[in-house]
Amino acid sequence: MKEVFGSPGKRSGLVMRIGQCLCAAGSVGIMASASGFSTTTAFCYLIGSMGLQVLWSFGLACLDIHALRFNRDLLNHFMVSLLVVGDWVTATLSLAAASSSAGVMVFFTRDTSVCAIETKFACIMFQISITLAFATCFLIAYSSYVSFWLVASF
Repeated sequence: MKEVFGSPGKRSGLVMRIGQCLCAAGSVGIMASASGFSTTTAFCYLIGSMGLQVLWSFGLACLDIHALRFNRDLLNHFMVSLLVVGDWVTATLSLAAASSSAGVMVFFTRDTSVCAIETKFACIMFQISITLAFATCFLIAYSSYVSFWLVASF
């Protein structure tokens, strides 16, 4: 089987999972530290979705570390199928949360005066958090793509 960048149990896979975990954790941290995030359901959904993404990515990063440390092969049909389903679920949730939050942010900035002078800093933090959520979506989409092609190659 050909080794693909981002394969489970490889160094590139570990880098992808750490990137997912850091972007999702950054999104949660920045959103939670901004004042007034809890008044909008989409932002709360973003925190919940990114929190799940942190747990999923951290768990798989630990699995990759274990595989690299003890020279284990994670490329069996059952493991890769499990990764595909988990990645698809978390990718769908992450994309939905990031998109809904971005839609609310566009509404806030263009159609209302929520992002007035006194709340400008909070709106900038919301935007940074949403950007990190989309970066997480990109990374998880690539991971699910790689896992899908690994399942198809069995």
